[in-house]
Amino acid sequence: MITLPSQRIEKLQLILPSPPKPAGLYKPIIVSGNLLFVSGQGPLKEDGTLMKGKVGKDLSSSEAKIVARQVGLTMLATIKEHFKDIDRIKKIVKVLGMVNCTLEFEEHPFVINGFSELMRDVFGEDLGVGARSAVGNILPGNIPVEIEAIFELHS
Repeated sequence: MITLPSQRIEKLQLILPSPPKPAGLYKPIIVSGNLLFVSGQGPLKEDGTLMKGKVGKDLSSSEAKIVARQVGLTMLATIKEHFKDIDRIKKIVKVLGMVNCTLEFEEHPFVINGFSELMRDVFGEDLGVGARSAVGNILPGNIPVEIEAIFELHS
């Protein structure tokens, strides 16, 4: 029996924050053909405020990994709000993870694993892991992590 992403979210007892309102002139998601593009998402807490801080100064790599997981929860909330049917997602194709960090920080992939591990748990071992880039420097609003993603949809 196939377990749907919505069922995994429920089974894992994930708490999704309220989806963020766009912070500029862009759309949170775009569907083109069988691809769902999700604009960069930040780490929203349950109360709607953004997590803040610079990794390597204010946050450790382990704390930032938790922040990246929270970005994943924010992204799932955005998809549910604007696309509605999370079960139409077939797999994750590409992830770009950005880390607000000191110049000396070198553990970007470890941080973005917080997001990738959540997607694996929600979409499955094969379909929840896609191509990925993890880079760092400065992000708007002093958020620790921002992530954008592309998903393939079922026909």
